[in-house]
Amino acid sequence: MAKTIGIKKEEKNRWERRTPLAPRHVKELSENYGVHSVVESSPIRVFEDQEYVEAGAEVVEDLADVPVVLAIKEIKQEKFEAGTTYLFFSHTIKGQQYNMPMLRELIDKGCQLIDYEKITDSEGKRLLAFGRYAGLAGMIDSFWALGKRLEWEGVNTPFTEVKSAHEYSSLFDAKEHLLQVGRKIKKEGLNPDLVPLTVGIAGYGHVSRGAQEILDLLPVMEIEAKELLDMDMSAATDNFIYKVVFKESDLVKTKSPDEGFELRDYFQNPERYESRFNEYLPRLSLLINAIYWEEQYPRLITKKEANQLYASGEGAKLKVIGDISCDIQGAIEITIDSTDPGDPVFVYDPDTEDAVVGYKGKGPVIMAVDNLPCEFPADSSGYFSEILKQFIPDIASVDYSKDFEDIELPPPIRRAMILHQGELTPDYQYLNEYI
Repeated sequence: MAKTIGIKKEEKNRWERRTPLAPRHVKELSENYGVHSVVESSPIRVFEDQEYVEAGAEVVEDLADVPVVLAIKEIKQEKFEAGTTYLFFSHTIKGQQYNMPMLRELIDKGCQLIDYEKITDSEGKRLLAFGRYAGLAGMIDSFWALGKRLEWEGVNTPFTEVKSAHEYSSLFDAKEHLLQVGRKIKKEGLNPDLVPLTVGIAGYGHVSRGAQEILDLLPVMEIEAKELLDMDMSAATDNFIYKVVFKESDLVKTKSPDEGFELRDYFQNPERYESRFNEYLPRLSLLINAIYWEEQYPRLITKKEANQLYASGEGAKLKVIGDISCDIQGAIEITIDSTDPGDPVFVYDPDTEDAVVGYKGKGPVIMAVDNLPCEFPADSSGYFSEILKQFIPDIASVDYSKDFEDIELPPPIRRAMILHQGELTPDYQYLNEYI
C-alpha cells in the first residue's frame, strides 16, 4: 500500500503557526521509510512551503485525496473527507459539547480519528504533548503581565522589560533575556513595596516544569507551602523571588477534621475533600495554575472567594494569575474567558464579575491564552515532530478497511483511535451519551 500522508494548514487563528511534522522529519520519513508527504499550503505556518518542497514534499491547495491527514488543532467540519484517517487534538474525550458536532461529522463520513492526547504508554503516560511549551510561554506571559500591571500601579520593576513570549525570536532568545532580568533583580533588588515577591505554582507535571524552567532563570529561593504561611513578610529579602510549588496535599483538606490527607483516597473520593487554597492567596504575588482539573475536584479559587478577597483588600498583593491550564470557570473559576497572544490578559472585576480587557482596574490580572505553545511555533513543532515521526510509517501503511481488531498498529496509536470507519472504538463507547 502506498504510504502517503497529508499535513493540514492550521486555521484556528493567526497565532496558530505550529505543524505536526517539521520539514527535516518529512525528509527523513521519505528517505528512510518511503513516506510521501503532501502539505497544504499555508501563509502563516512557521516553516514555509518552500522548506517542505526542498524536503521532498508536494505542496497543494487542498488535501482532498490524501488518505491520512495530520493537523494540530481541530479541523473545520466542511473539510472532512469520507473514509479519511485524521490525527489532531480533537478535544472530545471529555464529551466537550462544543466539539460534538465535529465528532458527529466524522462519524457520518466514516472516518478514523486518532487523538494525540490519547497516545500513551502501557501505564497511561502521554507520549505526545505540548505541556512544557505551554508552561514556558505561560510563565513568560505572566511575567510580562506582572510588569505591565505594576507599571500601571506606578511601581517600576525589571519585569517591565519582559516581552510577551511570541515577541521573542526563539526560546533561546527569551531565556537569554530572562537571565538578564534575573541579574538585574539580584544586583539592584526589587521595589520594597513588592517584597516579598512570591510566585506560587499549582501542579508539578510537564506544564509546571516548563513554568519553573523560566522562573528558575531568575534569583529564586524555593520554600514549602507551610513556610509561605509562616513567613515573616517584613523580614523577606528584596533580591530573591520566593517560589512555592503546591502539591495536592497543600491544596485541599478532608471535610472531616479528624482525618488526614491521603493522595489515593483524594483521587478516588474527591467529594470527601475541600479546598484550603484561599489560605495562601493573600501571601502570593503571582499564581500559576498548571494543574489538570475536572469538576469533581475542589477549585483553587472560586468566584465567591475572589470577590471576598478583593473586597476586603487582602487581594491587593496578588497581582496576576497565570492560568496556563485555561479551563473556563474551572480550577480558577474567575477565568471567565480565554485570550490569545495578541491580547493575553484581562482583569477580573470582583464587583461586576466581568472580564475587562487589559491589565488596568480593580481585581487580579488573568493570563488565559488557550494555545500558549503556538508562541514558540518552531521550537514546539520541532519537539512534537521528533516524537510523532516514529509512529508515522505504521500509521501511513495500515489498511483501515480491515476490522478494528485486525489493524496492525502500535499499541500507543491503537489506544488513541477514537473512531474507526465512523464508529466509536471499544474504549470510547462512553462518548455515545454526549454525541
